[in-house]
Amino acid sequence: MTTPFPFTAVVGQDDLRLALLLNAVSPAVGGVLVRGEKGTAKSTAVRALSALLPEVAVVPGCRFSCDPASPDPACPDGPHEPGPGAARAARMVELPVGASEDRLVGALDIERALSEGVKAFEPGLLAEAHRGILYVDEVNLLHDHLVDLLLDAAAMGASYVEREGVSVRHAARFLLVGTMNPEEGELRPQLLDRFGLTVEVAASREPDQRVEVVRRRLAYDDDPDGFAARWAEEEAAVRARIAAARELLPRVRLGDGALRQIAATCAAFEVDGMRADIVMARTATALAAWAGRTDVLAEDVRQAALLALPHRRRRNPFDAPGLDEDKLDETLEQFSGEGEGDDDPDPDGPGGGGGQPAPDAGPQDGDTAARPEAGEGGEPQPSGAGEQSAVRAAEPFRTKMLSVPGIGEGAAGRRSRARTEHGRTTGARRPRGALTKLHLAATVQAAAPHQRARGRSGPGLVVRRDDLRQATREGREGNLVLFVVDASGSMAARQRMSAVKGAVLSLLLDAYQRRDKVGLVTFRGSGAEVALPPTSSVDAAAARLEVLPTGGRTPLAAGLLKAHDVLRVERLRDAARRPLVVVVTDGRATGGPEPVALASRAARLFAADGVASVVVDCESGPVRLGLAGQLAGELGGTAVTLDELRADSIAGLVKDVQRRAA
Repeated sequence: MTTPFPFTAVVGQDDLRLALLLNAVSPAVGGVLVRGEKGTAKSTAVRALSALLPEVAVVPGCRFSCDPASPDPACPDGPHEPGPGAARAARMVELPVGASEDRLVGALDIERALSEGVKAFEPGLLAEAHRGILYVDEVNLLHDHLVDLLLDAAAMGASYVEREGVSVRHAARFLLVGTMNPEEGELRPQLLDRFGLTVEVAASREPDQRVEVVRRRLAYDDDPDGFAARWAEEEAAVRARIAAARELLPRVRLGDGALRQIAATCAAFEVDGMRADIVMARTATALAAWAGRTDVLAEDVRQAALLALPHRRRRNPFDAPGLDEDKLDETLEQFSGEGEGDDDPDPDGPGGGGGQPAPDAGPQDGDTAARPEAGEGGEPQPSGAGEQSAVRAAEPFRTKMLSVPGIGEGAAGRRSRARTEHGRTTGARRPRGALTKLHLAATVQAAAPHQRARGRSGPGLVVRRDDLRQATREGREGNLVLFVVDASGSMAARQRMSAVKGAVLSLLLDAYQRRDKVGLVTFRGSGAEVALPPTSSVDAAAARLEVLPTGGRTPLAAGLLKAHDVLRVERLRDAARRPLVVVVTDGRATGGPEPVALASRAARLFAADGVASVVVDCESGPVRLGLAGQLAGELGGTAVTLDELRADSIAGLVKDVQRRAA
C-alpha cells in the first residue's frame, strides 16, 4: 500500500486544512466541498486526513462496521451478540465518477431472492465508508442519480436498497468530502446546500511557498516512507489534538448571544431554509473545541460563516461562491456582546484565532503548477474593420425548452428523451451482462411455461438465468448544445447585440439546469473560431460570451463549417451524446466569393447528418429579408425570433422542431 503524503507536510491552504479538521472533530458538521483549480492539493489533503482519524471499534466479521457498544439492530449481518470489538483504522473510501448505482449502494441477488426468498446482499461503497470518510473526486461530474443517493444517505445516516419488493437497510454515517474544478461545471444549488462547508483553494503566487511545495513533493517522491517518518511527530500531535477536541466537544457551550449572531448572519445573507443556521452552530462549536475552549466566541461565528455560507447565499448560477466580509463584520458587530464566554483564552495558545492552524503546520499538494488567470490567453481575434468593444448582455429570461427529436442513449440529464437506467418503465429485454433493473412481470411470464418441466413441486417459482428480464426505461438525457454566434458588423448595434447576448445567456442558463455540455463558435471578419470547445462548464461559456467583441464582415459559411468540424470531433469522443445546434444570426452572409451559396452548402451538411438545429433570428427593423428562415430550412431545423424565444411566447416551438426533423 502506498504511503500517503503527510497531512502536516502540505504547504499553505489554511482554510482547506481547517475545514477538514473541523469535520474530523465533529462529523455532524456535514462534510466539505473543496472547489479549486487543478494541482492545488485537494486530493492530497483529503487522502492524508484519514491517517489522522482515531481508530474505530467494530464487530468482528461485520461487513457494515457495526459499533460493538451499540450495534445496528437492523444490520443485515446481525443481530450481533454483545462482546468485545476489534479496533481498526478509519477507512477512506473513494467513489469513482463512473461508478454504477449497484457499486454505490450495493446489490441484491435477484435470482436467489425470487427462487429462495433469501436477501442475499452484496454491500456497496456506502457500507464500506460507514464510520469513515467517503471521498468523491470531481463530484460535479457524478451522475445526478448517484449524487442524490449519496447525499440522501449522508443526510439520513442510512442506505436503503429496494428492488421489486425486497429491501435492505444498513447504517451509513460517514464524513463526506467532495472535490471539484469549477471549470468543468457546477453542482446544482440544492446539492451544494447538502455539503456542510465549502472551501475555495488556489495555488500560491508566492515564490518561496511554491519552492517549498516543490521541495517537499520531490522529497516525498524519492522516499515516501522516509519522508513520512520525518513528519511522524507532527502527525501524532495533530492526531492527539483531534482526539482531545472530540472529548471536549460535548462540554462546549453555545450561548444565546452566539446563536443570535448566527441567526442574524444567515438572515442578512438571505440563505434559504434552516440548514445554514444548524451547520454554522455546529461549526462554531467545533472551532471552540479545536481551540481548546468551552465557550463559543464571535470569532468562531465569523469563521463558521466564512466556511458555511458562501455556497448557500442566494445567487445567479454563474456567480462564483463568495461572501461580503464587510457586511459580515457589520452584522456580527450589531449583534455582539451577548452570550460570549467570559474567559478570554490566550491568543497565543493552541487554537488561537478561531482555531486557525499555524501557517507553517499545514497542507498543500506538491503539484501546484499555476494556470493562467481568467481571460489570459483568450481567443485570437479575427481581423475585420470596424471592431467594437464588447457590450454587456441584457437581462436573461426563461426560455422554452428546445429538445432533440427521437430517443437517445446519452448521459443522464433533463433535455431530450432517452433510454436510461432511471425513468419510467417502457418494456423489457434480455439482460446484456449483469442484471441491474429487473422487470418482474416479464421474468415471471418467461419462467411460467417451464415450471412443470423443471419439476416444480413447492410454492416457489423455479427461475433460471435465461428467464430474467431487464426493464427498459425512458428518461431524459443531456445534450451537446453548440452555439454558433454571429459577431459581425451587421450585429454590432449595441442595443441589438446586448439583446442577442441576453438571449444566448438565457439559453446557457437553460443548459445549466438541464445538465448539458455546451460549446461556442463565433464568426466575424474573415473567419470563424471555437471560442469555447465543448465543456460541462456552462459558466465558462457565459464568461466568453461577456467579452465577445463585434465587427467586420459576416462569414456565415465559415461559422457553419467550423461548427460542423466541432461536432465531428466531439462525435468521436462521445458518440452517445446527441447535439443541438443553435445558430444566432440575422441570416446575412458577406465576404469572399459567393458567400450566400457557400453558406447554403454548409447548412445542408447539417441536414444530411440529421443534426437538430434552431436558428435564432436576430433581424430587426420594419423591413426584414427573412434570411434566417431560409437558413433554418436549409439546416433542416426551425427559426425563432428573439421575442419568440421567451417561454411564455413560443408555445409549440419544440413540436415544430420535431415535425421538421421527422
